[in-house]
Amino acid sequence: MTYRQRMIDKLTAAFHPTFLEVIDESDRHHGHGGAHAQGETHFVVQIASAAFRDTSRLQRHRMINETLKQELAERVHALTIEADPA
Repeated sequence: MTYRQRMIDKLTAAFHPTFLEVIDESDRHHGHGGAHAQGETHFVVQIASAAFRDTSRLQRHRMINETLKQELAERVHALTIEADPA
């Protein structure tokens, strides 16, 4: 299973989003720090969920980082997060 799919599965299970897009931008970072020959190191997560209501932007980012901590520890070097309440 790809890291992208793992992230989709975990975010879906944790937040039941009304919108979710996980974009692999690794090809744009070839040769940069943290890049890996097989890619899957740089991602953008766009997510909307009722779980984010009454939370600050910082809290939403922490919730997502906690959910994806294994992927961040193993392979994902950069994660851009755009998280909104649904």
